[in-house]
Formats: sequence, C-alpha cells, structure tokens
Amino acid sequence: MKKSQEWQRLGISDLPHIMPTAQRHRPPIKGTVWIITLISLISIFLIGVYIYPPRGYLSCYVFSGIGCKSISEWLPPSTPPVREYTDAEIAARGVIRDILQTPPIQTKTPKIAFMFLTPGPLPFEKLWDKFFDGHEGRFSVYVHASRETPVHLSRYFVNRDIHSEKVVWGKISMVDAERRLLGLAFQDPDNQHFVLLSDTCVPIHNFDYVYNYLMDTNMSFIDCYDDQGPHGSAGRYSEHMLPEVEYKDFRKGSQWFTMKRQHAMIVLSDSLYYEKFKLYCRPGMEGNRNCYSDEHYFQTLFHMMDPGGIANWSVTYVDWSERKWHPKAYRAQDCTYNLMKNITSIDESIHFTSDERQILMDRACTWNGMKRPCYLFARKFFPETLDILMHYLTNYATGRNIDPTVDY
Repeated sequence: MKKSQEWQRLGISDLPHIMPTAQRHRPPIKGTVWIITLISLISIFLIGVYIYPPRGYLSCYVFSGIGCKSISEWLPPSTPPVREYTDAEIAARGVIRDILQTPPIQTKTPKIAFMFLTPGPLPFEKLWDKFFDGHEGRFSVYVHASRETPVHLSRYFVNRDIHSEKVVWGKISMVDAERRLLGLAFQDPDNQHFVLLSDTCVPIHNFDYVYNYLMDTNMSFIDCYDDQGPHGSAGRYSEHMLPEVEYKDFRKGSQWFTMKRQHAMIVLSDSLYYEKFKLYCRPGMEGNRNCYSDEHYFQTLFHMMDPGGIANWSVTYVDWSERKWHPKAYRAQDCTYNLMKNITSIDESIHFTSDERQILMDRACTWNGMKRPCYLFARKFFPETLDILMHYLTNYATGRNIDPTVDY
C-alpha cells in the first residue's frame, strides 16, 4: 500500500501495467542474431559457388536438383545494354523500316530482271536465248561488261548493255557494279525481282520453274552465314566499322543473289553502311588482312535489317569442294547427265567455317515452308560446255518441274 502511494505521488502509477507489456514485445535478441548470421553464411556460400563452381561427384550429389550446373546457368539471364544509335543510324533505319512496310507495287506484267556482270563476252548467250524464248514480257536483261563490250548473238541481249566502269575483283568496284545494275533495272516498275548472274552462269531449270520459284515467294535469296574463321569475321572484320556494324553482325556469303524489289530499294538508298564497307572492307587492310565487300556487304546489311526476309542461301550453285581460292570449273568432259541431275536435286545448302576446325554448317532449303531443291542456276562452266548444256536444257530441264509448289 505504501509503495503504491509512492508511485502515485511520483506520477508512475501505471508502471506495473506497462512493464509486463514492454517485456512481452521485446524482440528476441538472440534469435535475430542467429537469423542474420545464417543468412550471411548462405550468401557467402552462394557467392563462393558462383565464383568457383563446384565440380566432381559430391557437387553433383549436392546440386542434383539443378543438374550439376553452375549457378550462373540457372540465374536469370542478364540483358545486354541497348546501344544508343547515332543520328545517321536513326535516319537510315527509319527509311529502311518504311521501305519494308510499303506494300510491293502491283503491276499487270511483273518481270524478273536478269542482270549479267561480266568482264566481256557472254559465252552462254545462245543458251540463255533458248531459256528466254517464248516468255517475252516476263523478263528483262541488263549487261554490265566492264572490259570489253560483247558482240551479242541473241535478240534478247541487243541494246541491253549499260554504262559500266572497270571492275577489280575483291574491291568495292564489284559492289558498285552490282548497285549500278540494280539502279538501271529498278527504273522499270515491272521488274519485281532481280537476279545477279556471271558470264559463267547457266540455267538448270526451265523458265517457268525459275519464274514461279522467284515470283511466288516474298523472299530474297541472299547467301548469308556466320564464319568465325580467318576468311570470315576473325580475319576480315574491322573495328573501324563501329558503331554501325558490330562484330556479332558481320556475315559472309556468295555474291550471286536474287533480290525482291523492296530489298533492291534498300540497297539503292543506303549510303551509311555502304560507306563503312567501302572504307574498311578491302584488300590490304591493317595487319596485311584482306576483306572483300561483295562477300560481306549485302549479307551483313540484310542480316541486320531484315534477317527474316532473306533465305540465307544462294540459288546459284557452285562447287567449293576443292577448297581453293576459286570454285571448281567444269570442262566438257565433266558435264554429264548425272552431274546436272544431281545439281538440280540438291536440297541442302552447305558451308564450312574457314578455321582449322572446318565446322559444317548445313541448312535445308525451304521454299514457302516446304523443302525444295536449292538451285536455279549453276557456275562455273567453260565455254566449251555450251553444246552439251544446250542438249541438256532441251532434254532435261524443259517441261520438268514447271511448278515448284508440286512434288513430281
């Protein structure tokens, strides 16, 4: 009783009621310390496992729930930072985007532009004349002869020569000639597809088959693959191409393409990426390295800008099995019925990396989602094969596989 009166006099009459409440809510100091310590130990352990992934039977037993993989493999993937485009890139990509979104021009007589890139005479002009015969109004011809103007034998080639400049193998002048051909052919709005051919190219199917193959799909047949070897990215890419062309986007492929009209328009409107290859992809670069724009410019450009719009293989067959600087060239004795039959039936595109591993990269040739033969043309043939090829075009290609959508 006296103690209670004393508490009331001091103004702490409720202290007996407060004290038990405070005691009930006091945090368990020892438990908190234990939890913090445990979390710290687990964190240190996980960091150590991440830096030094465990190996061996014990680690597999302990980590069997994650398949014996390192921590980095089941952590959420890191998102690479998005590179900020330059003003020139923003403008170029805006133009390319609008071109790709523009519907193709509808014409009553859509044509294929056959563009011949040759140093001089066309030894297979007679063969092409037979190929074109009877299909007037469905094709056009353009000839870029950089050294000697051909004397034409076919009515389809007369007056089809365009202004040309000297072309040096491996230099940007090769790309300039291809762009010049595209520019002249593009002026005809009926030209809806563009085919680049050499003086050693020959058709291996009849015209109807080729026409349907190219015109009935919204695809450009541009050869494109990733070669990390010395004759690909590792030996030909230059960091001077940055920031517009990154190492990871650098591609390689055959120069012999077919291209839909939208893609031709992109090539003709491009100056930014073309300039990078003109300056920094050439023979005799720093470190005595060589780069050839005709094998990289179109391939890299469309891999970056419209990868889904290209087939990633060329419809022009060439045999690189000899692994030399130039592909195999066919003599008259080489041109057998079985050779031509085998070329027309190939349905996989094959490449090898140029490093010591020579990794095989094969791709099924799919046309509108269906597996189909890859090739419409073939090279390189010597002029002496003309008569034999004329015979095969008459007896083998004509009337065969008119519609690529049908299995015969």
